[in-house]
Amino acid sequence: MKNSVLKSILFLAVLFFASNSVSAQKSNQKSVIKTTLNCDHCKECETCGLKFKTEMLKINGVKMYELDDKKMTFTVYYNPKKTDLQTIKMAISKLGYDADEVKADPKAYENLDGCCKA
Repeated sequence: MKNSVLKSILFLAVLFFASNSVSAQKSNQKSVIKTTLNCDHCKECETCGLKFKTEMLKINGVKMYELDDKKMTFTVYYNPKKTDLQTIKMAISKLGYDADEVKADPKAYENLDGCCKA
């Protein structure tokens, strides 16, 4: 009897955690944002790459991002309950890069390394 109660409790606990992880996965969104890169090494650049890494992950709700320098895109995974796509685009703009229709912030663009400017 004691074993069956423990098995039932264990089963319910596993079911609870499984349902929570599925609902957490559904709450994340993926968006691909077109950008403009003027060099072929921005994500490895000591200045720009470090900025991408630190600033993108500072945005509340951004889980991870990928920069594809060949396709010139940011793929961003984020929680739409904590942030929205426009906030992410503005953050990319403040790094000195275009983000779809949001143009790069001129001051931030001027602070980029010379190789990263057109």
